Amino acid sequence: MADITLIARNEAHEGFEFVYQGGAPVCRTCPYRHACLTLDAGRRYTITKVRPITHPCALQETEANVVEVRAVPRSLVVDARGATVGATVEVGRFACSRLDCPNWGICAGPSLPAKQRFRIETVHPEMAECRIGRTLKRVEAV
Repeated sequence: MADITLIARNEAHEGFEFVYQGGAPVCRTCPYRHACLTLDAGRRYTITKVRPITHPCALQETEANVVEVRAVPRSLVVDARGATVGATVEVGRFACSRLDCPNWGICAGPSLPAKQRFRIETVHPEMAECRIGRTLKRVEAV
C-alpha cells in the first residue's frame, strides 16, 4: 500500500522529490491533517502517482493534490555487523570531527536526523572507510 499525502498543485507531478518537514502550526486545525501528516519528518520522498482529488491547503495557500509517494533510499553507513538486507537499523549523527573522511556526510553530517529508523535495502560489498577506526558498511536504506 502506498503512502499518501497532500502537496501543492504546482509540485504535484510524478517524479517530484521532496524532503518532508513535518506539520506546521496551521496544520493542527486542518480537516485534512490525517491524510497529509502521515510521513516521517526529515525523510526524502518521490511522487509515484497524482490522484485527481484536490483540497484547500492553508499552509501552501493554494489547492493541494492527493499524491501517492514512496521513500527514496539514501546512502548511510552502519556498523558492519548489522548490515543485512531487510534489517531495521536506528541511525543518527555520530560524534565525529574528521571532516576529511569521505563518509563524514552520511555518518556525522548535518543532513542526518538525530535518530531515525531505516530499513536496509542494499549493502555494498566493500567496507566503508572510517578515519576513526569504526568497522562500517555503506548501505542504501529507506
